[in-house]
Amino acid sequence: MKIFSYLLAAAFVVAASTSPVLAHPHVWVTVTSEVVYDAKGAATGVRHAWKFDDMYSAFALEGLPQKTKGVFTREDLAGLAEVNITTLKESDFFTFAKAGGKDIAFGDASDYWLDYKNEVLTLNFMLPFKAPLKEKNLSIEVYDPSYFVAFVFAEKDAVALVGAPSQCKAAVEAPKEVSKQVSEASFMAGNWGQNFASKIAVKCP
Repeated sequence: MKIFSYLLAAAFVVAASTSPVLAHPHVWVTVTSEVVYDAKGAATGVRHAWKFDDMYSAFALEGLPQKTKGVFTREDLAGLAEVNITTLKESDFFTFAKAGGKDIAFGDASDYWLDYKNEVLTLNFMLPFKAPLKEKNLSIEVYDPSYFVAFVFAEKDAVALVGAPSQCKAAVEAPKEVSKQVSEASFMAGNWGQNFASKIAVKCP
């Protein structure tokens, strides 16, 4: 039950001891997300699916009991999923949202579980906003400020809207090229990873 406990501890060490030139990710996560709306057309949260790289998946599962060799069910992984979510809360689930020029607060994650398929783990969870959002435009970024973990949106079907008004559209916007001056300033501020963060942009004309 160590996947994010070890990950976050290492991230703090990396952020404190490396330079911008040397900072690089050690864990890779492929992200797909759904922005969820209620019946009144307000955004209520984001549902994530985070697929870890195969090497880190093997590390996370080392020593975990299994009934059938090479097979891990949701029940087998339930305790690990709970530890992941508890630890992620300390880092705001690496998820940052804005609407109307303001930061949007999230509540506690719910409906979480881990899947194991093709030798990789995928963490699934719902991250609700503390209050439904009626703003037309919304942006959501997923990144580790220390850049110990690299979050990359999937090449296909990376983002979807669930229950949104028909005129709303969502797209993934790639980060702009980072200048040396800006990147060093971000690193010193402890926010290096945002330089490489793609963004979910939701627009409702």
